Amino acid sequence: MADFSLTHPLSGFFAPTRFEADVHDCLVTGKIPAELEGAFYRLHGDWIYAPKQRDEASLSADGYISQFRFRSGSVDYRGRYVRTERYLNQVAARRQLYGYYRNPHTDEASVRDLENPGRRTSANTTPIILAGKLYATKEEGLPYEIDPNTLETRGATDFEGDWKSQTFTAHPKLDPATGETLAYGYEAAGLASDDVYLYAFDPAGKITWEVRFKVPYPSMLHDMALTKDHVVIPGGGTITSPEWLAAGRPHWAWDSTRPSYYAIIPRGGRAEDIRWFFGDQRSIVHTANAWQDGDTVVMDAPVAEGNTWPWFEDVHGAPFSMNPFTLRRLTFDLAGDSNQVREAILFDRDITSFTRIDDRWATRANRYVYVQYVDPSQPFDANLPDDSRLRPVNSYARFDVIDGGMKSYFAGPHHVLQEPTFVPRSADAAEGDGYLLGTAHDLVEMRSELVIVDAVTMSECARIILPFRNAYQVHGVWASQADLPLI
Repeated sequence: MADFSLTHPLSGFFAPTRFEADVHDCLVTGKIPAELEGAFYRLHGDWIYAPKQRDEASLSADGYISQFRFRSGSVDYRGRYVRTERYLNQVAARRQLYGYYRNPHTDEASVRDLENPGRRTSANTTPIILAGKLYATKEEGLPYEIDPNTLETRGATDFEGDWKSQTFTAHPKLDPATGETLAYGYEAAGLASDDVYLYAFDPAGKITWEVRFKVPYPSMLHDMALTKDHVVIPGGGTITSPEWLAAGRPHWAWDSTRPSYYAIIPRGGRAEDIRWFFGDQRSIVHTANAWQDGDTVVMDAPVAEGNTWPWFEDVHGAPFSMNPFTLRRLTFDLAGDSNQVREAILFDRDITSFTRIDDRWATRANRYVYVQYVDPSQPFDANLPDDSRLRPVNSYARFDVIDGGMKSYFAGPHHVLQEPTFVPRSADAAEGDGYLLGTAHDLVEMRSELVIVDAVTMSECARIILPFRNAYQVHGVWASQADLPLI
């Protein structure tokens, strides 16, 4: 029997849920916009068995995928665990077999695999759509294909052997102008390696380009951004090594003396064509967008000036203190001789790292960035566990990066919000004309609610009410009938 009371650090609303569910015709308040016909998928982390260590990162929790299926003004819900090799091994043993985050040295002998550590992935980070198929992804291993209707796990894939990296990013990027998808794997050649393999997929899902290169030092490369001609991959701050992992520690540690680094990779180019840029220590987890302005590459992203990972210790012994994210603009001069990144703050509010845009504007200059943030002027009448990761993130913001304006949406005094996903009102709608979908957790009623917000006015259209609390979400994606074979 799984006992979380002694071993799991999260409690109350954020304790593991450990069940799968189907809800037919969910309770709705307000009116669901007629344009929303399709499915909203979310990936969660939910422990099926308690972690072995109290300081384990929630990044290791088992993958759980959910679907809100929109049909003619009503919504059905479905949630299922991703049947990874890790999940199946635990269920068969009826206990936790795996140790620290991305460290197979700490796994039990029956599942320990130092040669292919990606087999222990929990596939808990991002649901992605690639060439008409749905996948559950996490950067530590290969993606798992998921049936878009039943949420049945179809299995891990290496794309018929064409994908050579042991890992696959949680943030591939689609170029809306060409239909091409760019994806990469880091630590591609094995545990703590400095290898990155970058690939391009055509609209049919066939790999058309590969480039392999090495980074200045192994670091978390969680996200990237595309321009018309380049890929931008930011890294830095987090470090690892074979010796560190053999000593039994979580995969990453923080080193404040390491510079941030940025690979600017020509699409279709060679490793020797890469331009490297450097800057002060930074934590960049997600990106918003990138584009080209003459010989300059511009990237907007949430940026923090120090460690943002409470599970990963400082190698110099400094105590953890959450460094806030602010939205910043980074510029890279490809025509000049300097290899230093230039940086400017766009919005200095305390935001999360989960920025989203109208994805139709990817690779070109956009106007609006959507993000969840803490609004201290709003009431908060609930309790959060005493945990430095958890803040009353109670609002969504629409930032205008051109005129500096902001509109916001407040979820309520009992609620915390998770990442918003933008859905356009129509295929030819203006930038930002559409809806935000995101989960609001009601910490008093102990239930989860999907909010639908008009992305222009930032006013609420409707809520879909679940009769239970959902596990915490990492990322989500919207799919229309044109994206997936929905029934």
